[in-house]
Amino acid sequence: MLPSLCAVCRSWGRGRLCRACIERFGAEQPRCRRCSLEVPAGVTTCGACLLDPPPFESTLAVATYGFPWDRLITAFKYHGALDLAPSLAEQIAAVARRHPELAPSLLIPVPLHPARLRERGYNQAWELARRLGRRLHCKADPTLLLRIRDTPRQLALAAAERAANVRGAFAIEPRRRAALRDVAVALVDDVMTTGATATEIATVLLAAGAARVDVWVVARTPPPDLAS
Repeated sequence: MLPSLCAVCRSWGRGRLCRACIERFGAEQPRCRRCSLEVPAGVTTCGACLLDPPPFESTLAVATYGFPWDRLITAFKYHGALDLAPSLAEQIAAVARRHPELAPSLLIPVPLHPARLRERGYNQAWELARRLGRRLHCKADPTLLLRIRDTPRQLALAAAERAANVRGAFAIEPRRRAALRDVAVALVDDVMTTGATATEIATVLLAAGAARVDVWVVARTPPPDLAS
């Protein structure tokens, strides 16, 4: 990474996030191993995941969605700030390196519908996944998983409506289903909010023969009653 101004504190450093800001805002926190919500020290799985485990095995998140990650992700996702992609991908890679037992065989980005991709010009999840693939020496594939239905933005929906919104929205490329047989997959995205999208995609991947699915994101949104 070349010398650059930190996107948070504006000091000079390597890449768009300086070491001081990474240490300050990206410090490791106790998290539920399944959904990555923050939990008390010593707790490995939150009550919700104990009662109703998601189909994915684990979630790795760099930080809780809040300052400065909310601002960085918004710029990256909606305003063309692709210069942030290497630094954000490196933070996910750093978390993944702490969990070698979760090393995947394949990285798959959450896909955009073609109409949304044309509108935005790029898929932020793929920008992360392809950089993660290089850093972790893991194959990344943007064409295996398809978004076959253009759904309303999840951001505009209540939590209870999100699962219904993405139901049936994803499919495996029909000619390539065999590529998932007995493969450990890491699903890559920028943010996990309720987990509805990850749940739907994990269900599709497992039905196609994937051995396991884990979720890797930059940030995990806290429950509404804990969000600031």
